[in-house]
Amino acid sequence: MALRSYEIMFLLDSGKFATDPDGVTAEVNTILDKVGAEVVSARPWMDGKLAYPIEGQRKGLHYLTYVKADSGQIQQLQRLCRLSNVVLRHMCIVPPEQLFDLMSTSLSGDPSAEDEGAEGEGEESKGDSSEKASSDEEETANA
Repeated sequence: MALRSYEIMFLLDSGKFATDPDGVTAEVNTILDKVGAEVVSARPWMDGKLAYPIEGQRKGLHYLTYVKADSGQIQQLQRLCRLSNVVLRHMCIVPPEQLFDLMSTSLSGDPSAEDEGAEGEGEESKGDSSEKASSDEEETANA
């Protein structure tokens, strides 16, 4: 059993989600449970108009999930998504592990994990701006 990290984007029927968000979320979780996936984080991402009708629907809700699952069960996941009456489309990718960790913590809303990442970014950007300022000064002195 090879557990891998996956990012799965579900395109859901927004009408059904609007009337019964808990029921639709439960159906997505049921699909993930049937394949033995461990949900790391999940939430609705974007609701909007589709570029073209899918199964008669003109609007859809993007539901983003980060899971750890057995790689052998992905075909079963795809089969269950095609059979579902709330999942219009789905996309499953294997992101780099560092990106998976970063995105799953930001999606779950853990402020301590986001602050640690922001502190490191701030220090890098300070160094970049001072280097940029010194190179601008050199260009001005040379001119």
